Amino acid sequence: MTNISSHKKIANHSVAWEQAFGYVQAVKLKDTIYISGQLSHDGDGKLVAPAELNADGRPADFSQMEPQIRQTYANAKTLLAAYGATLDDVVEETLFVLDVPSAFSAGSKVRKEMYGTDMPQCASNLIGVTALAFPEQVVEITFRAVIDHPVD
Repeated sequence: MTNISSHKKIANHSVAWEQAFGYVQAVKLKDTIYISGQLSHDGDGKLVAPAELNADGRPADFSQMEPQIRQTYANAKTLLAAYGATLDDVVEETLFVLDVPSAFSAGSKVRKEMYGTDMPQCASNLIGVTALAFPEQVVEITFRAVIDHPVD
């Protein structure tokens, strides 16, 4: 975690596209943590469970939705931990997906698993989009968390 001013604290995964695009993965301002769109990458920046592409360079199917969602939540948990927070502190999430029906099916299972409850206590949005940052990517998730404890 890095202090970029006396008010903002940032966190990154140290993956290549942070520098290439020029953004941070998370910003904490006062009691709120804003997490940029998370992908299903590992610690080296390699996409976990990449979708197989068809001849048009689009995902051939969406069978990788569940493992991509699971890894995306794991990456968000890593960022939250940098601020002493957990998924219990998340108040809103937005899933951007290439296929809403498969995301609804996979997401309902993985969300309950990750939050550890059948009714996660956060507002949730599921939005279908036509493309994401990488062709093999089928989901991206943003998070907003509010913490009620000080973090240095």
